[in-house]
Amino acid sequence: MESKWQHTTVLLKEAVEALLTRTDATYVDATFGRGGHSRLLLSQLGPQARLIAFDKDLDAIAQARTIDDGRFTIRHEGFRKLGELPPHSVAGVLLDLGVSSPQIDNPARGFSFRNDGPLDMRMDTTRGESVAQWLATAEVQQIAEVIRDYGEERFAGPVARAIVARRSERGPLATTAELAQLVAGTVRTREAGQDPATRTFQALRIFINAELDELQQALEASLNILQPLGRLVVISFHSLEDRIVKQFIARHSREVFDRRAPFAAPQPMKLRALDRIKPSEAEVKANPRSRSAIMRVAERTEVAASMGAP
Repeated sequence: MESKWQHTTVLLKEAVEALLTRTDATYVDATFGRGGHSRLLLSQLGPQARLIAFDKDLDAIAQARTIDDGRFTIRHEGFRKLGELPPHSVAGVLLDLGVSSPQIDNPARGFSFRNDGPLDMRMDTTRGESVAQWLATAEVQQIAEVIRDYGEERFAGPVARAIVARRSERGPLATTAELAQLVAGTVRTREAGQDPATRTFQALRIFINAELDELQQALEASLNILQPLGRLVVISFHSLEDRIVKQFIARHSREVFDRRAPFAAPQPMKLRALDRIKPSEAEVKANPRSRSAIMRVAERTEVAASMGAP
């Protein structure tokens, strides 16, 4: 069993405390990872409760299968599959977004620019194409758009042109070190303390795993599967994710009026924003990777859910 690559769960107690409203209900950990949230949640649930976990990563699935608990099930799927659960069937949904420490720290996964490894970055290595495969055929404009839109990299154009030029001259990029060196030679200025390749690696990872599209699908699905007063808890680690979550909660936290029928009763709001939590100074000191985390908590409104509003 994997032991070399360790993971420290971010906002562990805070997330479970925000999620748990009943001890006899069904909950969803939509990003099992290494199971920190799931294990703590199981320790606080009663014998009739259920916990359904999702993850795309085979190593995470292997970890999940070490949990010998009849209340727990794991699905080798991304959280875009949340919509397959029955309507109004769960009391809480937890989404802990982004990449886990074992994925970053294991060079074979290709997520990190600090350790050389194959240029992969797939969270599910059984499906889809790797970053190396995509970069081997993508056009300059496609690459530039991905790096700009998902990495917010102002040098996206030069990086994309350098990637394609390198491909023409010496063949496609194959390793993380090759990509990191190429980006470092192209991005001439960067924020203090940040590696020049940070934004490019983030962008390619988000794109190849369709992370933002999947997040939007999961958020919409959560509205359908949450019971009245069920909780939605989302931990994000960069502004693109948090912006989507913040806007989603805000959009569904207000009544909707039909301008074509001004005298009709408005559609009730579907969510109620409850909290925004960041890691404590002590947690950030103990686990520096937690410093950018933001946890947003919302509650499914009783009226909207009981009316069957999707």
